[in-house]
Amino acid sequence: MDRAPGPSIRLKLTLSYAGIVVVVGALLLAVVWLFLLRYVPADAVSLGEPCEPGTGGRCPPSFYTPGRYDLWRAFAPKAAVALASLLVLGLAGGWILAGRMLAPVARITEATRTAAAGTLSHRIRLPGRADEYRELADAFDAMLARLEAHVEEQQRFAANASHELRTPLAITQTLLDVARSDPDREADELVDRLHFVNARAIDLTEALLLLSRTDQRSFSREHVDLSLVAEEAAETLLPLAEQRGATVSVSGDVAPAVGSHALLQQMATNLLHNAIVHNLTENGTVWVATGVHPETVVLTVENTGEKLTPHLVSTLTEPFQRGTRRIRSDHSGVGLGLAIVKNIVQAHDGSLTLAPRPDGGLRAEVRLPAGIA
Repeated sequence: MDRAPGPSIRLKLTLSYAGIVVVVGALLLAVVWLFLLRYVPADAVSLGEPCEPGTGGRCPPSFYTPGRYDLWRAFAPKAAVALASLLVLGLAGGWILAGRMLAPVARITEATRTAAAGTLSHRIRLPGRADEYRELADAFDAMLARLEAHVEEQQRFAANASHELRTPLAITQTLLDVARSDPDREADELVDRLHFVNARAIDLTEALLLLSRTDQRSFSREHVDLSLVAEEAAETLLPLAEQRGATVSVSGDVAPAVGSHALLQQMATNLLHNAIVHNLTENGTVWVATGVHPETVVLTVENTGEKLTPHLVSTLTEPFQRGTRRIRSDHSGVGLGLAIVKNIVQAHDGSLTLAPRPDGGLRAEVRLPAGIA
């Protein structure tokens, strides 16, 4: 924004300090003047006996009491000098004091300009004890840290999304090139493969749209029972669990929450789908439970499976991260399942905690603010 030039904050503070000092000094001098007026007569008074003629020029001693006019002539110049000295000292001291007070603002301004230029790694790190300036600098540093992490996450997401979207397009291009070079190739096989690739691209696009929707929090809120949501997700994915030889167990109490039923259903489905797919190849188990606490409701999904490291678990909510490797199967998903879960939970002001199970597998816990049952 273009602004007309104006006086600096340092100059304004200096003038304010000097003005306060001069006004206080003038008031103090006025009080002194009024105090003196109480004991000084309006006119000068001479105290003593008059000289009688013939005394030879010798008179008794007399006393002269100055009047207010005489007092003013003596007081005014010294008061003016005092006010002038206070003005000079107020300007000099105010300029120095304002400079020291505004030094942190200069550092914060410089950090803001550095961040605006694209360098988000810069931090103010203002030293000293806590005060308003330090709180502002610390809040700005925290904002820069979150912004830097968000930008890095978006850059990784854009790179991974480009890679994931390019893969089905490249496969489609390859299949079409092969069909063009080999007219005798069976059309049914080509159509089936193109259908599979296209379906995967559609799933990925829909997942990206859902991820964007949860970021914007553009959804209506209603009362939702997480226990019913968990049961619906288990019924929906029961055929997949039977196909992969996994057993799903659902238990828990009524868990009332407030939010989007569709998004919370998607959250539970993604968690359960992830638990079924990334499980033991035979005799796998998935445990789904809900609970109620004084201020929160909890949805927990646990599964058996390979042993996971804490470092690997900490990356599972990143987009396109699929366990220990990028799996390509008909049920592996598009790598956005837990990323969507994380965004849905955050959009509902909740928290998602992932932890490896000691015997192998993963434990996912979702905590949401409790609603009114």
